[in-house]
Amino acid sequence: MRSSGSSSLNFGESQGTVTDKDLIFKLALVVKELKESRNSLKILNYINEGSQDFRALLLIEVEELIAIISKIIINKK
Repeated sequence: MRSSGSSSLNFGESQGTVTDKDLIFKLALVVKELKESRNSLKILNYINEGSQDFRALLLIEVEELIAIISKIIINKK
């Protein structure tokens, strides 16, 4: 839960950056936190915790967010 909340807060913070270098740094933190969330979801999937459909939906969502933020970083470099 903490890593997923942190990623959204870091993304919001990245919106107020002045330089591309700072933006890339903040977005890299977002990707890091999203990857931590993905790992947590995989653990929940492994132990079969919660609804399988909901877990699958969340895994798809986190993968899409990682891809989107990573693409923004690549385009800013």
